[in-house]
Amino acid sequence: MRQPPESPLRVACLQMEPHIGRKEANVARSLAMIAEAAADGANLVVLPELCNTGYVFETREEAFSLAESVPDGPTTHAWMQAAKQHDLFIVAGITERVGDKLYNAAVMVGPRGYVGTYRKNHLWGAEKLYFEPGDLGMPVFHAGAGRIAVAICYDIWFPETFRLAALQGADLLCVATNWVPMAEQPAHLPMMANILAMGGAHTNSMFVAAADRVGVERGQPFLGNSLIVNAAGWPIAGPASTEREEMLIADLNLADARRRRSLNEFNQLLRDRRTDVYGEMLGSAARPGPY
Repeated sequence: MRQPPESPLRVACLQMEPHIGRKEANVARSLAMIAEAAADGANLVVLPELCNTGYVFETREEAFSLAESVPDGPTTHAWMQAAKQHDLFIVAGITERVGDKLYNAAVMVGPRGYVGTYRKNHLWGAEKLYFEPGDLGMPVFHAGAGRIAVAICYDIWFPETFRLAALQGADLLCVATNWVPMAEQPAHLPMMANILAMGGAHTNSMFVAAADRVGVERGQPFLGNSLIVNAAGWPIAGPASTEREEMLIADLNLADARRRRSLNEFNQLLRDRRTDVYGEMLGSAARPGPY
């Protein structure tokens, strides 16, 4: 029998420390880290949530003053230039402005320019004071070696995020995030966000690449612990440091996301769903893909 095709991808998660309001410096730092990842052969890089502006806004007016349109704003333009220069794809969190609305968004760009935008579906805490809930659903982008979905931080607390991506054929979920401490976290266990990333990868046979930030911003600490998880749910890079900027890099074969979906000769994760009990697409308008 002919050997099934492979889909190699070298992915880098760039754990950085943005500073609130220092947009030019934040973007410059992201470009330097992207260049470092490119030098290590990365085909895809993932950056944290709202990495161009910082996260802890004091007012909606402050958030609005830092926001940009996508894809014609200066930050997306800079990332598009970097993607073209280094011949890679970039997923990065950005504060997006659309008319008088703001979105916690992530943009995907590649060597040929703008690929698409994801807007955070599940807003956390004070984000609800500044941002509109995402209105683009759960898009899956075709990029290079595979099909890529995007999530932002709190989205991974919802199993529907992983499932809708998998049902549309995603091989990899890129998570731009700003993880914060969770109540009652036992010190001897992995942090909850890492557990959720591993569980979502395992139950959907999907790679996960999560890039977090570090530092303390206006009194809010961030946890780091970026990680890359294989389609069986096990970390293959990270978790990263809790305190410093860091690059995680891993070689993936995205074909494994489909090849290993069968747990044994009887069980396959997506075919075993009881769609007589619940809707195939969980009530979403999304259409099933080639899963």
